[in-house]
Amino acid sequence: MLSRDAATQVSRVLTEALPYIQRFTGKTIVIKYGGNAMESDELKNSFARDIVLMKTVGINPVVVHGGGPQIGDLLKRLNIESQFIEGMRVTDTQTMDVVEMVLGGLVNKDIVNLINQHGGSAIGLTGKDAGLIKARQLKVTRNTPGMDKPEIIDIGHVGEVVEINTKLINSLVCDDYIPVIAPIGVGSDGASYNINADLVAGKVAEALQAEKLMLLTNIAGLMDKAGNVLTGLTTAQVDALIADGTIYGGMLPKIRCALDAVQGGVSSAIIVDGRVPNAVLLEIFTDTGVGTLITNQKQD
Repeated sequence: MLSRDAATQVSRVLTEALPYIQRFTGKTIVIKYGGNAMESDELKNSFARDIVLMKTVGINPVVVHGGGPQIGDLLKRLNIESQFIEGMRVTDTQTMDVVEMVLGGLVNKDIVNLINQHGGSAIGLTGKDAGLIKARQLKVTRNTPGMDKPEIIDIGHVGEVVEINTKLINSLVCDDYIPVIAPIGVGSDGASYNINADLVAGKVAEALQAEKLMLLTNIAGLMDKAGNVLTGLTTAQVDALIADGTIYGGMLPKIRCALDAVQGGVSSAIIVDGRVPNAVLLEIFTDTGVGTLITNQKQD
C-alpha cells in the first residue's frame, strides 16, 4: 500500500497530466528515436512503455528510428570500411545491404517487439512498404579551392525524401496500430536509399500535419552560450541563434529539420534529452518538460 505522501505525489502527477491528455487525445505525435536513447535496456523499456501509454490514453504516436551506431558496428565486424563526406556515410551497394539489414531488420524489429511486449500493437515498416517513403539520391556539393563551380560528390545510396505515403500510416493509426518506421526510401527506379532519420521524422510529421515532432537526442536541449537550456522559442528566434553562432555544428541539421516541420504546418517541435528515463512522457504530460520547444507563433 502507498504511503500518504506517495499517494499525494501520484495524485499530483495525474492531476498535472490530465489537461495534457485531454489536449492531445486524438492528435498525432511523431517521435524520432535513436542514438543514446537506445543504449541501455532501461532506456529502451522506458521508451516502449511511454509509447504504449500514449496510445492507451488516446494519443497517436508514430515512431521513426535511426541506428547509425548499430550500422557502424556491423560494418566493422564485416570488415567494410566506413567513409564519411560532409558528415554523411558514403553508401555503396554493399553498405546499403548492411543498412537495410540493420535498420529494416534488427533495429526495427527490436523496437516493435519491445512495444508489443509492453502491451502495444506496433507494426514495423521501411519506406519500401507500399511506397511509404519515395526518395531520390541526395546530391552533395563541396566548394573546392581552384574550382569555379562547386564539386558534385556521389555518396551512393544516400537519399532525400520526395513524398510520404500518408494513406498507409493513417490506415494503421486508425486501426490502433503504432507504426515504427525505418528511414529507408525507395527511388522511382526501385533503388533503396539510406535517409537521415531526423529528416524522415520531420517529413512524416509535416505530411501528417502532426501536433508535435519530437527529436530525441543526447543533450539536454538547445543551449545558449552560457550553457543554459533554451525553450519556448519561435522560428524567428531560432534563426537569430543560428545567425549569431549559438547554434552550430552537429546541432544545425537537427534544428533545421525542426524548423522545416514547424514552418510546414506541424504545431511544435521539441528537442528532447533521450538519456532521461520517460523523457517522452515528461515532455508531453508535465508543465516544465525536459527539452527545447520550437513553435511558429509570432512574438507579441
